[in-house]
Amino acid sequence: MKVKENKKHIDKYKIVLENYFIREIKMADKTLIENTLKKGEGVFRLNPNFIPRPFGVEGRRLRLHPDDYFAYGLQRGSIKERWMASTNIAQNGPLAGPTEGLSFVAVDYSSDEKFSLKEAIEILGAQIIGKELMDKYKGFPVFSKFYDLKTPLFHHLHLDMEAAARVGKLGKPECYYFPHQFASHTGEMNATYFGYDPDTTPEEVKQRLRDYNKGDTRITELSRAWRIELGSGWYSPAGVIHAPGSVMTYELNWNGDVNSVHENVVSGVTYPREFLNGECPADKKDDIDYIFSLLDWEKNTDPHYKKRFGRPPVTIVKNSDCEEKWISYANEGYFSAKELSVNPGKSVTIKESAAFSVIFIQGHGKFGAHHCEAPGMLRFGQQSADEFFVSEEAAKKGIVITNTSPVEPLVLIKGFGPNNAGVPEA
Repeated sequence: MKVKENKKHIDKYKIVLENYFIREIKMADKTLIENTLKKGEGVFRLNPNFIPRPFGVEGRRLRLHPDDYFAYGLQRGSIKERWMASTNIAQNGPLAGPTEGLSFVAVDYSSDEKFSLKEAIEILGAQIIGKELMDKYKGFPVFSKFYDLKTPLFHHLHLDMEAAARVGKLGKPECYYFPHQFASHTGEMNATYFGYDPDTTPEEVKQRLRDYNKGDTRITELSRAWRIELGSGWYSPAGVIHAPGSVMTYELNWNGDVNSVHENVVSGVTYPREFLNGECPADKKDDIDYIFSLLDWEKNTDPHYKKRFGRPPVTIVKNSDCEEKWISYANEGYFSAKELSVNPGKSVTIKESAAFSVIFIQGHGKFGAHHCEAPGMLRFGQQSADEFFVSEEAAKKGIVITNTSPVEPLVLIKGFGPNNAGVPEA
């Protein structure tokens, strides 16, 4: 059943929503937001939003200056992600700032004036994201990111909506796409583990979880991995264990940041027990049966996992002007994404039925009223011309995209929430 039709899911989202954004953010001036939206003809230009993580080794494919990967300081770890069109505050430890994770709208190139996309949507509401999303979710319920690690990530799952609500948070289904444009190297592991082998028993998993503090449990021995295919992707439902490989990834996910980690040693780095039980109710933190219950066992052990959750691209149109593909679809109605490539010297008009985010990954040109370009290298805190958010009204009206290069394609990814039309269901 699609998310937008799932009343039970919507009610749970609303219950958690009031307590989720717990830190106060100074509200921007409504007139400034309206004028910025009008000047951009219904499109906001967003500042780059880089996120540090204390674990793993950065892949250095985010097109960030090499001196800036520790811009948050050594205690915070290096920058390993860039979040796009995010209204989601990062659950990133006690040292995280009050607005960490939020995307900010750039008012003008000539100044540093800005306001968060979250507060813009809170103030203008349906004028930006449309009536349907405001009525059901009170905001834009998804965000995207570039995920960039040189080392593989630990075997972990994201809680589903029901389990996350027990700890006052939101569940997190997600999807992956692997753009050719960021494949300068594939890191230490060009494969991702998903689920557990169909012959694995629940007791085998539980025993390794019981042994979490005794030594390296090598829990991926019970799993299975697929080599990462550039230009393709996966859907990863909540409740499915996965250990992402080290290929630069475009990830689109629900507005949650909650997980349970089953793997205690990765690439020589150890992870404390809090990674396993940190998102459990207080009386369940040592309950292995409860921790195991966070798994959707049927999905994890599906013998046809790749057929069910692999997401090869689906061509929408291909002609002398452009090529457009679905790169994320059939995701239980949560979200979807398209990749559009405009050929050199060509212009196209795109129309969509819903608000969406945009990230340019190659080339330069015009995007409606805006100049657009995929950066060669950014300094931390610098504005860019590669990231945008398109209001529903502008999406329905249509945006002209022009590739001003005589030789290079202009390539962008569009990320949608649960109300986009025409998404393939299989």
